[in-house]
Amino acid sequence: MENQQHNDIVSDQLSLTKEELKIKEQLYDKLLNALDLSLIETISKEQARQQISDICLQLINELHLPINLTARQRLIQLIIDEVLGLGPLETLLADPTISDILVNGFDHVYIERHGKLERVAVKFHSNAHLLNIIDRIVSSVGRRIDESSPMVDARLQDGSRVNAIIPPLALDGPCLSIRRFAVDKLKAQQLIKLGSISADMIDVLKGAVQGKLNILVSGGTGSGKTTLLNLLSGYIPNDERIVTIEDSAELQLQQSHTVRLETRPPNIEGNGEISQRDLVKNCLRMRPDRIVIGEVRGGEALDMLSAMNTGHEGSLTTLHANSPRDALGRLEYMVCMSGFDMPVSNIRIQIASAIDLVVQLSRQEDGRRRITSIQEINGMEGDIITMSEIFCYTREGKDSNGNILGRFNATGVIPGFHGKLKMQGIDLPYELFNCTNDFDDY
Repeated sequence: MENQQHNDIVSDQLSLTKEELKIKEQLYDKLLNALDLSLIETISKEQARQQISDICLQLINELHLPINLTARQRLIQLIIDEVLGLGPLETLLADPTISDILVNGFDHVYIERHGKLERVAVKFHSNAHLLNIIDRIVSSVGRRIDESSPMVDARLQDGSRVNAIIPPLALDGPCLSIRRFAVDKLKAQQLIKLGSISADMIDVLKGAVQGKLNILVSGGTGSGKTTLLNLLSGYIPNDERIVTIEDSAELQLQQSHTVRLETRPPNIEGNGEISQRDLVKNCLRMRPDRIVIGEVRGGEALDMLSAMNTGHEGSLTTLHANSPRDALGRLEYMVCMSGFDMPVSNIRIQIASAIDLVVQLSRQEDGRRRITSIQEINGMEGDIITMSEIFCYTREGKDSNGNILGRFNATGVIPGFHGKLKMQGIDLPYELFNCTNDFDDY
């Protein structure tokens, strides 16, 4: 009941009038004078909420503020969020349909909902107010942000990723970017219903994971790479030991034998950093059956390829790229970043022998995330890595609402790994690769 009441209040908070905002600031200032903040920290959150609410009601009566019951509840909730939470951000964080929150200065706030950006009426009182909220976020994880350290990455209690950058680097005031953490994993049937993938593609990818193929998931920012990685990792058998490596923990593996590792940034003095490469090297000493890297970004690409080529089959990872071919080029570049002097031809041989499948994702104009291509790496022809496309997404236009129309197609290519999987008891019907899926008009 209380959650429903909060959601009802939240739905109104995006459209506060100027008069209500003025009253809120007046109440907030009076509250700080009447409230013992040190005492608030020693009592439960529920007791603190009640105490703040009681004081606000008392102040409203004393000041004879001209607001009705609905506005009163709304303003009290905002003030509670201000004292106990993250101020105006609480309104947005309470909405599960919002995937990203982007604050460009105190009075320009945008959100992404269903793949589309929109501006909202939520705002901070001033840049100082926004900076105070940013400081509250970063200090809760033992970090600091000031002129000497004007950029910071952090994580909220729910796992959402936060990036903040302040002046002098941000010219128009503090900027805050929050990538929401999905509490509920999207399952295969949900992704099919959303038009992100076809049932045949699911069957093939499930077989590839169970058959211990090494899979690289490629796509742009916000294209759904982590969502797909979560789905694929769910097909790993429960009796295998999995080690996950991430910059910021987002994966939600359900298997009981999972070890989660996360990088550590340098401290204020610039010491103590633990990079993904350090963690990849260390995890090889931990007897993993599977290695899952949230996103490969740099020199750890060399260690990952070495692991894939030396018995650690069935590894999964993602990277930023706009096509499967670009993904291989980026992987090649990241191996070069490791500082290891190796001819380009040898790097490509390592990639061709390590990676079995590249799955390409795209966030398209209608806001939908789709798998646009699944390609198998065949080997080398001269200095070129050869690939075969197994599935693709064919666009056929747009409807009157701007939704992209198209269909997922099998290309007719029987992948080379088909026989390997069959010997493991994973028999993928040939029809999966020869027929156009009956899933259309998405």
